[in-house]
Amino acid sequence: MPKVVFTANLRRHVDAPPAEVPGDTVRGALDAVFSNNPRLRNYVLDDQGRLRHHVVVFVDGERADLNQAVGATSEVYVLQALSGG
Repeated sequence: MPKVVFTANLRRHVDAPPAEVPGDTVRGALDAVFSNNPRLRNYVLDDQGRLRHHVVVFVDGERADLNQAVGATSEVYVLQALSGG
C-alpha cells in the first residue's frame, strides 16, 4: 500500500501522521487518509475537490497531480507552501 506523508507545517494544524493506505491514484490514497481524518481534507483540497493552490504533491520524488497512479510501494508526500519574508 502507498505511504502518505504530510509535512510538519500541515501537521501543526491537524494531526496527520504518516499512513499506509489503499489507493491506485493520489486521490484514492488521499481519500483513504481523509476517511480516517476528515478535518485534514480542508487543508489539502478546496471546495471543488482540487488541490489547494498552496499544496503540492510528490510521488516517489516527482511532482504529481491527483490523477497520478501510485503503486504498492509508492511514497506520497503532501507539502504546503510557505510564504513570507
